[in-house]
Amino acid sequence: MANLKNPILVAPSLMAANMLFLKDEVQAVKAADADWLHLDIMDGHFVPNLTFGPDIVSQLRKTFPSKNSLEFDVHLMVEPVELFINLYKNAGADRITIQATPNLHRFLGYIKELGCKAGVSLNPGTAIETIYPVLDIVDQVLIMSVNPGFCGQKFIASSVLKIEDLAKIRKIRNLDFKIIVDGGITTENAGLVVNAGADVLVSGNSIFKSKDYSTAIAALRHPHI
Repeated sequence: MANLKNPILVAPSLMAANMLFLKDEVQAVKAADADWLHLDIMDGHFVPNLTFGPDIVSQLRKTFPSKNSLEFDVHLMVEPVELFINLYKNAGADRITIQATPNLHRFLGYIKELGCKAGVSLNPGTAIETIYPVLDIVDQVLIMSVNPGFCGQKFIASSVLKIEDLAKIRKIRNLDFKIIVDGGITTENAGLVVNAGADVLVSGNSIFKSKDYSTAIAALRHPHI
């Protein structure tokens, strides 16, 4: 199931960056050839943590304009999600991913109407069957390989099976959404998830805690399969 057609994209997770120097950290991963910037948005309700408000995202977008910089990949872990979609679109999101909700189809359609790529996220305990009805309209599916909320968690090995199953469904139905994997991604397991069918690797500590961002990103983009 390895992705042999398209290059693997790497999206550093800003949650793991040095919060005192966000501008410098974004500039550093941009210079290190990152593809996207992954922004986990947490409000202290959906998950027990707080991260980036729309003003911070907006300031980063002004510093790193869309036309010549990283794509901003925003993952909304908030509730109620409908109050946040437009805020982060206006702040500069290029891609917005939301959790599976009862009104998922409507919210995904709204994201696309705003001009953003739309995605849905699956937590480790959420079955793929939950999102079958929307796979034909999403641009990306985010497989969480840890329980969301905190950096530095260990990769949940059973996530590989979920990636494989999703990649098989994509092929059978002739769909073209991207499969993104986020949570405990390192150079040791990147090959496993890429071989299973992942297109985009989100990584926090493996990049921001490394001594050389360029080396870390290159190692994730070209894992041993």
